[in-house]
Amino acid sequence: MRAFEVVETGPLALIQDLGRPGYAHLGVPPSGALDVPALKLANRLVGNDEAAAGIESLFGGLKLRAKTSCTVAVTGPAVAVGVDGRGVGSHAPIHLAAGQLVTMGMPATGLRCYLAVSGGIAADSELGSRSRDVLSEIGPAPLRAGDVLPIGTPSGVPGGADVVLPSVAPAELVVPIEPGPRAHWFDGLESGLAKTWTVTAESNRVGLRLDGTPLAREREYAEQELPSEGLLTGAVQVPPNGLPVVFLADHPTTGGYPVAAVVRQASLQALAQARPGTLLRFHSSTRVWNR
Repeated sequence: MRAFEVVETGPLALIQDLGRPGYAHLGVPPSGALDVPALKLANRLVGNDEAAAGIESLFGGLKLRAKTSCTVAVTGPAVAVGVDGRGVGSHAPIHLAAGQLVTMGMPATGLRCYLAVSGGIAADSELGSRSRDVLSEIGPAPLRAGDVLPIGTPSGVPGGADVVLPSVAPAELVVPIEPGPRAHWFDGLESGLAKTWTVTAESNRVGLRLDGTPLAREREYAEQELPSEGLLTGAVQVPPNGLPVVFLADHPTTGGYPVAAVVRQASLQALAQARPGTLLRFHSSTRVWNR
């Protein structure tokens, strides 16, 4: 039987692939791995297609027992990886014999590590994806000790690389943005967003919640409300308290609060690894903010 037995999960372990884009009209978020490059790298290291399903591990602590011979790789931030108690390192292909236990420590920086296995995690799919969506609860349930995860048939040869450096999540981020559709609702928005914000512990896969100096609306929009509008990943929405929320992969597909800015796609990987307490400043090269 090609499978893993889940021995321990750590704080949260979810099955993720590259998501299910294209279903916003049904109210379904795109979901998928928050750190897309990390999952793609893990899949390449074990010989999978980049879109194969793996495991997204929050703060590590994952322990899996192989029920078959297979190859695994762990990517994301630097993290200790062991096989039957022996350190083997991350960001490289690791062969497991049937019965061996692979363990993941807590990453030194960042939040989310990714484990891929040759053949991919062959959980049931919904709407064309095996990703867990924590908002709508679509996709495989969060892993629990005792779960048995089926593994697909390998389709490629583990690639490996001479040197693959783990990412290091910085303590302070500068995040490029573009003006959002409601940028003109806010007074001094560009300078307000450029101030230092702090990632809060209420952040999750739905959105990154920030604390700092609240953004103020222009007087003419102070009491105005919006009908629900479409949202996309990276939208910076500002609720009535003036504290921004940066929407991530499991975000709602519509919302009634103004979207002041949009984070560029290339920066989403860094946001996926931003721990509570991380400092963040938004930056834009666009000079036309008020319309």
